[in-house]
Amino acid sequence: MNPDGDGAASHEAAPAKVNLYLHVTGRRADGYHSLSSLVAFAGVGDRLAVRSIARGLTLETSGPFAAAVPGDAAANLVVRAARQMLAAAGRTDGLALTLVKTLPVAAGLGGGSADAAATMRAIERHLGLSLAESRRRAIALALGADVPACLASVPVLMGGIGDRLAPYRALPPVGIVLVNPNLPLSTAAVFQALDGRFSPDDPMPAMALDFNHLTAALAARRNDLEAPARQLCPALDAVLAALGGQPEVALARMSGSGATCFGLTRDAATAAAVARRLAAARADWWVAASTLSGGCA
Repeated sequence: MNPDGDGAASHEAAPAKVNLYLHVTGRRADGYHSLSSLVAFAGVGDRLAVRSIARGLTLETSGPFAAAVPGDAAANLVVRAARQMLAAAGRTDGLALTLVKTLPVAAGLGGGSADAAATMRAIERHLGLSLAESRRRAIALALGADVPACLASVPVLMGGIGDRLAPYRALPPVGIVLVNPNLPLSTAAVFQALDGRFSPDDPMPAMALDFNHLTAALAARRNDLEAPARQLCPALDAVLAALGGQPEVALARMSGSGATCFGLTRDAATAAAVARRLAAARADWWVAASTLSGGCA
C-alpha cells in the first residue's frame, strides 16, 4: 500500500523525452515505422499524483497546457494507463489522479507518453504492486511506442518501434535548452510527409563521452523527421536558426516529430543564460532550460 500513509498521495515526475538523434530505418508491413534513436530525459516535465478514493477513477488537470489534455477517457493516456495497471493487477481500487501539465502537447517531447509512464510508476508504488517486468513492458508498448522508454526514464538506445531498448550509460550530463514555437505538430502528418526516405540504423557507440565527443557523434547523425516537419511547420526554421545562432550552443536539432527543438550546452548555467536570452527575444515561444541526464526526479 502507499508508503506515504493512508490518504496520502504518491507523486511522480514525468520528465521530457528528447531524441538526440532519430533515424527512421524502414516501414513494417503493419504500417509502423522502425526507428533508431538515442533517447534521454531532461529535468523539466509534467507531474503526476495519485491518491486513493472510495471508488471510481478520476483525473484532474492543471498547469499552462492543461486545456490541451484530451478530455475523452479513450484518448487520454493517463486514464488508459491507470485502467491497464488496475486490470493487470486484478484490482478495483478507487483512484484520483492529478496531472500538472507543464510541457506543450504534440511537441516531440513524449509528453503524453511520459505522463502514461509516470501514471504506471505512481500506481505501482501507491498500491504496492509487483507486476512482472514483461507485463509492465507489454502495457507500456500497448499505450504507445515511446512509453517503454519513458517508463525507464534513463538514457537508452531505442530500436524497432520503441520495443527494443538498451541502456546507454555513456551519456555525460550536459545543459539543454528546449524551444517550441507554441505550435502543435501531428506525428502522423510528419511521418506521412517523410515519403519513404529511410536511413541506416547507425547506433551511437557505447563509449565514455565528454561534451565534445558527444556533440561530434550526434552531429554525424540526424533527425530524419526534421525536414518534413519543417515543411509542415515553417516556424521551425526560425527556432533552429535562433538556437544555432547562440555561440554557446554546440548542437541544435529537433526532437522527435517536433515541434520542440533543443540546443546542447556545456552545463545547466549556460543553458539557463541562453534560455533567458531567447525568451526575452521571442515572448511567443515556449522556452525552458535544464540538464540532460537520466533518472526520474
